[in-house]
Amino acid sequence: MKYYTADEHYGHANILKFCNRPYDNVEQMQEDLITRHNSIVRKDDFTWHVGDVFWRTLDVKEARKILSALNGKHGLVIGNHDEVALRIAGMFNAVYDQFYDQSTKPGVFLNHYAMRAWAKSHAGSYHVFGHTHNVLPDYRRSHDVGVDANNYFPISFDQLDSLMKSKGTLPPDEVELDMTRQKWSV
Repeated sequence: MKYYTADEHYGHANILKFCNRPYDNVEQMQEDLITRHNSIVRKDDFTWHVGDVFWRTLDVKEARKILSALNGKHGLVIGNHDEVALRIAGMFNAVYDQFYDQSTKPGVFLNHYAMRAWAKSHAGSYHVFGHTHNVLPDYRRSHDVGVDANNYFPISFDQLDSLMKSKGTLPPDEVELDMTRQKWSV
């Protein structure tokens, strides 16, 4: 099974108040996020962390300990606070600035930042993002996979697929414009 999550901010005490997270301290938050992750992700599953896994001040040793405590294999799509994650990049099975996963049908475009158009968006692909901490609403076939938007759990591809299918048929998006009618000058 494939899972997506973002913006865990392990080690970030101020995220508790910034995002009104229901924890008394950062240690309680970390323990609960690990427990929730491990309650659904199994050892052979793959989780994409779509940015901001660890806070920039977290000790590398602690980051290694946290990632080792999380079930499954892990990929990283780099966010704006991933200095520590990049220092332990070798622990991730894959690291990208952004990634278009064609192993699922439809494909899933992963970027830390929300986009209005993305790879194959005109062909029905999905887009998962983080960064906004449940402030920015989903747009078309996109979804905020950050922990703040998903009850502090990763979201599975099956859940994502079901959510997107529940939106029904959408009108064509702006990417489908007939580019043959455009006049280009050099």
